[in-house]
Amino acid sequence: MRRGFILEDLPESRDWLSRALRECFPDIELATAAGVQEARALLAAQPGPDIALIDLGLPDGSGVDIIEHIQRTSPQTLCIVASIYDDDGHVFPALRAGARGYLLKDQPVEAIVLALRGIAAGEPPLSPAIARRMLAFFRSASTAAPPAIGLTARETEVLRFIAKGMTQAETARLMGISQHTVGGYVKDLYRKLNVSTRAEAALLARDMGLV
Repeated sequence: MRRGFILEDLPESRDWLSRALRECFPDIELATAAGVQEARALLAAQPGPDIALIDLGLPDGSGVDIIEHIQRTSPQTLCIVASIYDDDGHVFPALRAGARGYLLKDQPVEAIVLALRGIAAGEPPLSPAIARRMLAFFRSASTAAPPAIGLTARETEVLRFIAKGMTQAETARLMGISQHTVGGYVKDLYRKLNVSTRAEAALLARDMGLV
């Protein structure tokens, strides 16, 4: 690993994530960002990193968007979430967006270092709690409908709100984006799901286990 990238808004967390990466890869060159917009600008100005540690809850958006961006522009980058959240609403959208590991920040830095070192041996960097959650999810998969294959994390989020009866205006407010952008997501997910009404989309969302 020669180039690393960290997206984290809290300075103290950014410092110990940097320490963990440098302990694993002593010669790594690190770039850091504290928000989504800064991350986009930084990633556009330099070659794609070999490894990226991405926080999810950021002041100006979601780290899931940056994972999707990196997967489009630098698919060879190993994206790993470093988050305090261990619920399905954060874990699975991040993994669907292209994250190849998920580490919880409530672990000691030594545990993070150990997980990162496993990369060289081909071991996915997963916190034990996340690994248990994934195993539980797949154990129940035989009785659940398949997930929303082909939808982006944002489209899946919009579909979930539709299934809950939210209007486009309410969805835009809850997601912190414009109503026009929500309309674009709705158009795309209707096309992907081959539906033409909110009712059909809501039924599919329920079949997919999104609500």
